[in-house]
Amino acid sequence: MDGLEAEFNLKVVLVSFQQCLSEEEEVLLDHYIAGWKGLVRFLNSLGTIFSFISKDVVSKLQIMERLRSSPQHEHYVSLQSMVAYEVGNKLVDLDRRSRHPTSGCRTLLRLHRALRWLQLFLEGLRTSPEDARTSALCTDSYNASLAAYHPWIVRQAVTVAFCTLPTRKIFLEAMNVGSPEHAVEMLGEALPFIERVYEVSQKVYAEHSLLDLP
Repeated sequence: MDGLEAEFNLKVVLVSFQQCLSEEEEVLLDHYIAGWKGLVRFLNSLGTIFSFISKDVVSKLQIMERLRSSPQHEHYVSLQSMVAYEVGNKLVDLDRRSRHPTSGCRTLLRLHRALRWLQLFLEGLRTSPEDARTSALCTDSYNASLAAYHPWIVRQAVTVAFCTLPTRKIFLEAMNVGSPEHAVEMLGEALPFIERVYEVSQKVYAEHSLLDLP
């Protein structure tokens, strides 16, 4: 998958999510995908500990890229146009997975949920003291987001894995924007854009009763 081998830089993610919303607050999927590719590079730069999330995200990004290059690509320019097209043409499994297991609506919903976890975790890194335990920050973020969608055995394994996370300083240095202080400052710039993209997406899914797609 193109764009995942390059070194992570928080500035690239900031630019992608800045460009993700149009003036009419449409969520533009090309920029959304680009932003997520940057976040995957960040997760991968920290070793295998986040592979349970990054591997799933990569598979979802590949589905979205196929939709963007399909004969129906004009319907997949934005989240809003995608939802209108798939819901209007009954291309979404609303009650149980059957004919459309890789619909754009279902696929992006999984990315949407993961984005909430990462947004909460990065915000925790930004606002926490230097000696904060990253395992606790990550667990709290996970419990407030993705945990609700994972079975008990996965939740237990994830919580144990988080205990081996590197220090806050190492996380901030992995963002490749200079000192930890500079990384904190840039997170302060980037996170409001990520949060707004999440909020707009959440509203679109809620308005169409799509938040619990199987």
